[in-house]
Amino acid sequence: MTGRIIEGPDDLAEGAAWLAAREPRFAPALALGPLPLRRWPEGFAALLDAILGQQVSTASAAAIRARMEAVGYLDEDRVARASEDDLRAAGLSRQKARYASALARARLDYDALRHAPDAEVVARLVALPGIGMWTAEIYAMFSLGRADVFAPGDLALQEAARLLYGLEARPSERTLRAMAAEWSPWRAVAARALWAYYRAAKGREGVSA
Repeated sequence: MTGRIIEGPDDLAEGAAWLAAREPRFAPALALGPLPLRRWPEGFAALLDAILGQQVSTASAAAIRARMEAVGYLDEDRVARASEDDLRAAGLSRQKARYASALARARLDYDALRHAPDAEVVARLVALPGIGMWTAEIYAMFSLGRADVFAPGDLALQEAARLLYGLEARPSERTLRAMAAEWSPWRAVAARALWAYYRAAKGREGVSA
């Protein structure tokens, strides 16, 4: 079973109300206003975008994506048939060309992934080259709308948790994962609240809207 899916504002409001009752320390974050929905497309292009965005600025990633789109390389079949040199000519580094090719040739069943349990979604994705835990969890949260997935490796979430909980040091990924267990079954709502709090405190986004 996939569990609860965040489809719209009503789901976020329900999760926020639950979280407010469960953990009063979230009050400053939840008082900032309605949480952003952040539902993204799913499928090959979404994961390819995640690969393209690794270790480059948002502007650079957008430029590379535009070049890939211009030659038809947002299509899974086209990328699967392309050589590494073809992909590098479109702007990818050698490593990202390998990752993109591996993703396309894996032929993921995205429909089956949509209906798989959270842990299985993450496990299937991290088995692919270039897809780490953060990318898999972000995909599950925003492309699939999973309500109980969290990304504790995200530095903005760690910093927001430090501020909100008054901690001396930023919690590690392991520590934040343990903390987030208390926010189940609405961990993805807690993540949105923490990102909103991070934005308010630091004046910048934790993840792209």
